[in-house]
Parts: sequence; structure tokens; C-alpha cells
Amino acid sequence: MSRKFQRRPVVGVPCDVKLLGPHPFHAVGEKYIAAVEGGAGAKPILLPVPRFAAEAGRFDVEAELDEIFALCDGIFLTGSHSNVHPKHYEGTPPREGVLLDEQRDALTLDLIRACVARAVPLFCVCRGFQELNVAFGGTLHQHLQEMPGEPGFGPRLDHREDKNAALDEQYAPAHEVAFTPGGVFEEIIGERTVRVNSLHGQGLARPATRLVVEGRAPDGTIEAARIDKAPAFALGVQWHPEWKYWENPVSQKLFRAFGDAVREAASVASN
Repeated sequence: MSRKFQRRPVVGVPCDVKLLGPHPFHAVGEKYIAAVEGGAGAKPILLPVPRFAAEAGRFDVEAELDEIFALCDGIFLTGSHSNVHPKHYEGTPPREGVLLDEQRDALTLDLIRACVARAVPLFCVCRGFQELNVAFGGTLHQHLQEMPGEPGFGPRLDHREDKNAALDEQYAPAHEVAFTPGGVFEEIIGERTVRVNSLHGQGLARPATRLVVEGRAPDGTIEAARIDKAPAFALGVQWHPEWKYWENPVSQKLFRAFGDAVREAASVASN
């Protein structure tokens, strides 16, 4: 018996480039794929970035973006062990041993700006949140734990996880985030303050002009923000809502809101 096929909306997920043995692989963590599929109710597809993409003059960004948006109804930017190269925000050269991924940078920064310009729903997590800020002209603290606390807030927390601990311990709630009263995050989540996990060594320094900060940790670290006057969903968070999202009501609400925005965009595009 035949059945009518109805395509789910598609969310593109840019890959990290990782060495597995001597070979580079384009990869996305399973937890992110699961959150897009189960939490947002969309079909995730992985977006690789060929090596030539990172080489100046050999990458047609506009053609790449046109192809991506022909396939995707939304974009999700994940966390990563790598950091945004500081050259993109006029930062100091990275310390020895800091992991970078210039192939990812070559796609995501332009992709972020294009999403906002073309009203494509965009949700950014951890590294993705930092990319969101850099894409619009903001800067990053490369070693957040070495910075003093923000004026008017408590002493600086160490936002890094204990890599020797079990994963459930690494991703356990670590601190509170207070949202702006009446902001988009409070509207989505329905709470003024939530507890979140914390697994990052870098953090937002100077917010981009278009970045509206809506959530901070007790030390003032920026934890949630949106893009001002974005024509579609364009939000980012510094924590990891994808981790066991099905057990966390806050995570469920964030991914459901993103999924609703993607479905709306797909519906408009199909009409």
C-alpha cells in the first residue's frame, strides 16, 4: 500500500573538521543531531566544508549559500572543542595548543549573516553562540576564567567542565542564568531564571551592535542573546541545551520554538 510522503523541514548543521587518526573527517556530535530531529522535529543534514573553502580566493561563498538555502529551512550551529580564529575579531594570536577550525569559520560566519538577511531561522549553541557574536562584529574572551567579573556582578566563575568527570557530571547544572524581564527568552521558556550547564573556556567580550543580550550568569558572563530586528528566529545560548534535551523542560522549549520557526519558514517557502 502506498502512502503520501510529506517532507519534514530540513535543518542544516555545519560540520567540524576533526582528525581521526591521520585523516580529517567532517563530523557533528550525535547529541546535536538528536536534538534537531527529536527536539525541533526537523530533518538534520550535515553541511561539510571542503578544505579549499578555507583558502582565500578559492571559495564562492554566495554560490555555496544559495545551495544551502535551496536545501535547508533552518540552520543550527553547534558547540565544538575548537575555537573561532581570533583574526576574525582582531584578537591576539591564539596560545599554543588551542584548537582552531578555519574550515568551519570559512562557512559559518557568512552563513550566519546570510540567515539573518534571508529570514532563515537560526539557533546557535556554545561555539555557535560565539560565532553569532563574531559574525556581527563582536569580540571574545579567549580565556574567560582569567578575566575579572563584569561590573555589577559577582566574581568570575570558571565555566570549564572537569574533563575527567563522567559526562552526566560534566553536563550537570552549574549555575543560574537570569533573563531580561519581558524578553524573548522569558517568553519562550516562561521563567525569569534557570539553571544551566557550563562547558566553555571562551566567552563573549564586547557584544556585537546587533546582539541583544537577554541572559547572564551570576558573574556577568553573557549566556543568551538574540539578533536585533531579525526577520526570523535568530537566537543563541552559551550553554548546551542539546544534552539529554528530553529530560530538560528548558531545552525542550528552546528546540520546540526553533522547530516551530523552521516549520513556518518551510511553509512560507512552499507556497
